[in-house]
Amino acid sequence: MFPKPRQDLVPNTAEFERLPQVKATGFREYDARWLYPQEINLLGMEAVGLGLTTLMRERGVPVRIVVGHDFRSYSSAIKAALITGLLAGGAEVHDIGLALSPMAYFAQFDLDVEGVAMVTASHNDNGWTGIKMGMDRPLTFSPDDMTALKEIVMQAKYAPYQDGARYIYLPDMAERYMADLLKHGKIKRRLKVVVSCGNGTAAAFAPHVLAELGCEVIPLNCKLDYTFPAHNPNPEDLAMLDATRDAVREHKADLGLVFDGDGDRCGVVDNKGEAIFADKVGVMLARDIAALNKDAHFVVDVKSTGLFETDPVLKSHGAKTAYWKTGHSYIKRYSHETGALVGFEKSGHFFFNPPLGRGYDDGLVAAFAVLDMLDRNPDKTLADLKDALPRTWQSPTMSPHCADEEKYGVVDRVVKHFEDVAAKGGKLAGQNIRELITVNGVRIVLDDGTWGLVRASSNKPELVVVVESPTSEENMRAIFTEIDKELAKQPEVGEYNQKI
Repeated sequence: MFPKPRQDLVPNTAEFERLPQVKATGFREYDARWLYPQEINLLGMEAVGLGLTTLMRERGVPVRIVVGHDFRSYSSAIKAALITGLLAGGAEVHDIGLALSPMAYFAQFDLDVEGVAMVTASHNDNGWTGIKMGMDRPLTFSPDDMTALKEIVMQAKYAPYQDGARYIYLPDMAERYMADLLKHGKIKRRLKVVVSCGNGTAAAFAPHVLAELGCEVIPLNCKLDYTFPAHNPNPEDLAMLDATRDAVREHKADLGLVFDGDGDRCGVVDNKGEAIFADKVGVMLARDIAALNKDAHFVVDVKSTGLFETDPVLKSHGAKTAYWKTGHSYIKRYSHETGALVGFEKSGHFFFNPPLGRGYDDGLVAAFAVLDMLDRNPDKTLADLKDALPRTWQSPTMSPHCADEEKYGVVDRVVKHFEDVAAKGGKLAGQNIRELITVNGVRIVLDDGTWGLVRASSNKPELVVVVESPTSEENMRAIFTEIDKELAKQPEVGEYNQKI
């Protein structure tokens, strides 16, 4: 029987080499993230693979799994350990090699395979590893799935060894994935595009695909390098956006497309070099899509701009928008369950459901949607389309440090504070509280539409704070001051990554 994992092993010791280590907090809300090797070792990853086969059998799902890995120096070894555990549990493993997360999701459909286990830490700093998992395409794990997997692994509740293990290597999945994307057909408009990959895995795919689509590609940091020498491959990272801005201006490009480490997100920089937050890109795309699909239904996360509700163009097309929990798995699932045409998440995960897509997040599919929008507006620049939106004053995503073990308790206390203020008819930033949305932390909406959000990060030891006002920068800063003042009372909350 495989031994029960430990959480207290020291790397490079005898115990570390012969016993599995798995830190329990690595099982997050809808995927898994660990520092390697401090929080998980290779034997620990074998345990996760074995646990995954046990969970799939408990759920009555055929144990057939697509497995891929990103370009980090240790990801191939992590994947090999995971596969060892999967085979020990009797899985049929389809190894697609170096991959983007959406390539792994595509492979589920292309191979007619139920499960996926993509080894990636996405945009997390080098040193992190993780797995994005699913067993009901196009969905990835829910919190209930993650909790069940965590219990199986941490308590070593593995099913007995099963016969039927099979390993299949697919060396051509990258070509099949790119060929499927290029069924889209070439764009009509000749566009010069800065393709910014931050030296992440998307660099192996995005420049080629966009060039084949008909773009004049200006590659930026498109050499694979797991040390991420220029900046972290994160479309919300200001260093990545600033580098893309400079390249767009230098080359007089029509736009910049910014891809994260595993290629499931796409950020956008306009022809003036100005970054457009992903939720504003979502409004622009929703306008374009709603014009072609009357009464379209969209889903967005609670970090997103209020324009999804108030934009007059969307209203004129009969579009309806529902706000839901932040997190790619949440928005993907809720969009799928409610029949939404598209789900937009502020971090840049976009989910195009049939007939526009298969329902999973793919940064290249999102990039295609932006290019199609420009094709349908041949006399307008991207800046023109952005400037046509009603103006709002919006912060970047701010992330004060808060330990994984503490962050949910802190958010519960903050939610209760603002619920108490609202119940007593109190004011914030000189205004009445119009609404509290508590599906994910708390989104405080004031009378004039100014709002502020506090929630726990799903994949890092951080809180998430976002504020926006449709009326003034002063009101945006005022709601942030109210939130920051309350967070300052919580000793578990540390320094911000950035502040307005």
